[in-house]
Amino acid sequence: MRQLLNFIPLVVFFVFLLVYDMFVGIKALMVAATISFILTLIVYKKVEKLELFSFLMIIIFGGLTIFLDNKDIFKWKITLINFGFALILLTSQFIFKKNLIQKIMGKELKLNISVWNKLNIIWSLFFIVCGLANIYVIFYMSDDFFGLFKAFILPGASLVITVISSIYIYKYLEPNDKSKLTEFKNHE
Repeated sequence: MRQLLNFIPLVVFFVFLLVYDMFVGIKALMVAATISFILTLIVYKKVEKLELFSFLMIIIFGGLTIFLDNKDIFKWKITLINFGFALILLTSQFIFKKNLIQKIMGKELKLNISVWNKLNIIWSLFFIVCGLANIYVIFYMSDDFFGLFKAFILPGASLVITVISSIYIYKYLEPNDKSKLTEFKNHE
């Protein structure tokens, strides 16, 4: 349900972009994201940091786009955020010697540090590729394709990298952790 609440604003954006234009799509996205944010607060009594960050980015970049009447501001949001995530992950690993992927998931999973470091690099590369792909879409594709890219292709790519990461993690889990996962699946 929570993922659906986060996904619906993207679908709203795509539909309004196709039916009207980018600016109407952005306004619809801002309204839908606000409703989704409020519903998340009501239903779950709190929002995750990433949900808050996403909501604020939609409002800030959407607001700037509307105020300055420049749709490129909104289009560049994806690249800036993805490059920012990659920079944060790489800086944390190579400069501060902290692995953020491990910090996020390490309480539930016991893995060797080399596995965590590879995951950190895999996700960093994923964010860089998404940012570069967005640059290509900005310069060479239509607004309609941008909407498709933002609403469906990027979330689909995120799902794929999550599945790949899960398979990679499973390969290195200790036998006790694997049996816990199997027991959990059998109880569903």
